Amino acid sequence: MQTTRGTTLSEIQNEGDGAGTASGTETGSRPRRIAVLTAVALTALLADQITKILVVAGLEGERPIELLGGLTTLRVTRNSGAAFSIGTGMTWVFTIIAIGVVIAIVRTARDLRSLPWALSLGLLLGGALGNLIDRVLRAPGAFQGHVVDWIEWPNWPVFNLADSAIVCGGVLAVVLAARGYQLDGTRDTGEKAGPVGSAGRKDAETSGEDAV
Repeated sequence: MQTTRGTTLSEIQNEGDGAGTASGTETGSRPRRIAVLTAVALTALLADQITKILVVAGLEGERPIELLGGLTTLRVTRNSGAAFSIGTGMTWVFTIIAIGVVIAIVRTARDLRSLPWALSLGLLLGGALGNLIDRVLRAPGAFQGHVVDWIEWPNWPVFNLADSAIVCGGVLAVVLAARGYQLDGTRDTGEKAGPVGSAGRKDAETSGEDAV
């Protein structure tokens, strides 16, 4: 009886310790992931805005600069549409969409515990804010401003670093979703199993993905 009782108490204690560790990991990881998202977003936003200020001051109205034998051309244009000059003339519509995207990303971040998703959402947020600032502050008027584009590739619309961040973040999001990675750090493998096997697999995946 003593041995059985001792084992039972030990198992209960181990289970309690494990639960505390898992809870502590989730609670501690979310602020870190939010910090990563914020850092990535700020980096993308600052890089976009600084380069736009520089190219407008130094290149607007000047002859385009060809680099790498014409593979890349620095040419300042004003875009009233969406990324890559899509929907030109619908500035106010894309301004509203951009505001909605920013709000959606901020709301989604409440469940964020995945580092790859933090990178993806950070790129999307930084890119959306970069072009949104142009629409709000640049000519011809508030919330109707034209976005500054300045990078041109052969047979490709002129774009900027905010567009690049949006594309990279979107591609990463598609890859993560296709592989079953969730915002909370778990992974959905799509496999079916019995109650015991399913529970054991879920615990293993959750504990493993919390570190991602």
